[in-house]
Amino acid sequence: MLIRALAAIFLAITTAHPASAQEKSITAFVAASMTNMTNDLNAIYTRNTGVKVTPSYAASSALAKQIETGAPADVFISADIPWMDYLQERKLIKNNTRFDLAGNRLVLIAPKDSKLTEQKIGKGFDLAKLAGDGRIATGDVKSVPVGRYAKAALEKLGAWKAAEGKFAMTDNVRAALVLVSRGEAVLGIVYETDAAVEPGVKIVGRFPADSHPPIVYPVALTATARPDADAYLKLLRSATAQVVLERYGFTYLPKPGP
Repeated sequence: MLIRALAAIFLAITTAHPASAQEKSITAFVAASMTNMTNDLNAIYTRNTGVKVTPSYAASSALAKQIETGAPADVFISADIPWMDYLQERKLIKNNTRFDLAGNRLVLIAPKDSKLTEQKIGKGFDLAKLAGDGRIATGDVKSVPVGRYAKAALEKLGAWKAAEGKFAMTDNVRAALVLVSRGEAVLGIVYETDAAVEPGVKIVGRFPADSHPPIVYPVALTATARPDADAYLKLLRSATAQVVLERYGFTYLPKPGP
């Protein structure tokens, strides 16, 4: 009888624990290019609130589709406006919580030991010739934000048609970064903030800001967000978030709160 009683107590404790843990956690779906910055902010949020953040990093397209199919996310940070619009049109975010968090820049990278030097990127830029027989890595131009920005820039500069067949398209920007850092691609098009955190690559060119749509990261709570997520958005609007974002090279867009 004693053993049965102890077993019953143990069962009650172990079954109650996940519910308790769930009440003290939130899930953030975040564009892969914000991995390092978000990890820092998550640690600050948990330290201040006692609430754990479980992040999921991937391409904005993949994350938006997961939310659409019912994935349990509380916060969504997209690397472009269209994927946030996609969720808003389907009533899957809380519209009144949406705001633009950060901006970024598009750059051309090469492996760290590449002999390439700084390239001037403008009208007439011949990316195909620069790549030679090698591959150019970026996100999938049909769905991944960095890929869509890259294609838009190359089309405007007149370089897309010749270079299109040389692209190695990846599921997210960090995967493209890895291909270049390993030397599996001779060039890559990523965000400036990604290049800054990867010692295996170097920036060899910067795309003109007017060659592609502005790179903007909107954020919002999902329609099913838990109450603790409100404090997370408050942190993102704070001067603390501004310091962290700018340290990683992002442009901070909101006016910082207290």
